[in-house]
Amino acid sequence: MENMKHQEQLANIARDYYLSDLTIAQISSKYNISRYLITKQLDEALASGLVKISINTPINRNFELEARFKRLFDLRNAFIIKDADTTNDDYENIINFAAQNIQDRIRTCRTVGVSWGGTVMNVINHFQAEVRDDLTFNQIMGHNLKHNYASGSTPLVQKAAARYSAQYQTVPAPLYILNNDVRTELAKEPAFIPAFSTMSKMDMIFAGIGTLASVDTIPVWKQHLSEIFEGVDLSQIVGMLYGRPFDIQGNILNPTTDKLFGASIDTLLAVPTRIAIVKSKFKARPLLGALRGKLITDFVTNESVANRVLMEMETTS
Repeated sequence: MENMKHQEQLANIARDYYLSDLTIAQISSKYNISRYLITKQLDEALASGLVKISINTPINRNFELEARFKRLFDLRNAFIIKDADTTNDDYENIINFAAQNIQDRIRTCRTVGVSWGGTVMNVINHFQAEVRDDLTFNQIMGHNLKHNYASGSTPLVQKAAARYSAQYQTVPAPLYILNNDVRTELAKEPAFIPAFSTMSKMDMIFAGIGTLASVDTIPVWKQHLSEIFEGVDLSQIVGMLYGRPFDIQGNILNPTTDKLFGASIDTLLAVPTRIAIVKSKFKARPLLGALRGKLITDFVTNESVANRVLMEMETTS
């Protein structure tokens, strides 16, 4: 118990010093502890790993390629990182840049929509701690039921909110609900009203772009693909975004038979800032479709993926 209290005090002092910009003298007065002990506890917080300081070196971007994408797709922003020496470095640069850029955007937001996925989780894990008690992270759709996932079953909105000491709203239900009446009525239940009422107020969404293979990895969805994507020619699905399938031209393929439990596609497309993070060149075709359909307003990727998109564009015009 004493150790827990000590750790809590270390965290509070570190938060005041690093995040609230209080001076040693101000913290000393606040906690009635000598300046020497405050300095010692700040050192202890660093040494124990309770506080981690990272210095982000500049990441080089291809501004010419960014301008080309902005012209081609009438985008608000295209962030294209120059290729690194290794694939791992490429991935790390994309995630680092995306995390920093998204956090910059969050500073002017009150409500931020979050989906599921490994890319989203990696971005959140790279967030630097801040304090925003006026901020809400909103889950935009139900649980994907990927229980063997690295993040476990903890909602990513909860992880994001923890970085900001902020609020969050979850959607504690399956990603897809086949029964139309159940899906409609469940959204009216008191437990879901806070999340659904906040969805229309979102200032920004950040998400990864997936493929049908990501749905196939979850047994319950794979077993019911034909029902989830009722009337959809699965061979036409080039990508998945916000839980919905779309084709190479960016058309949502199930607008009238949507089984997703969460924000409607109209609600999502009304969000002013919709950022996609794409790490792999195997996601070039899905990114191209998302760009053509204006499903996103901004994206972060690297030169290899961007150049592959341009190649795909020539063959699918």
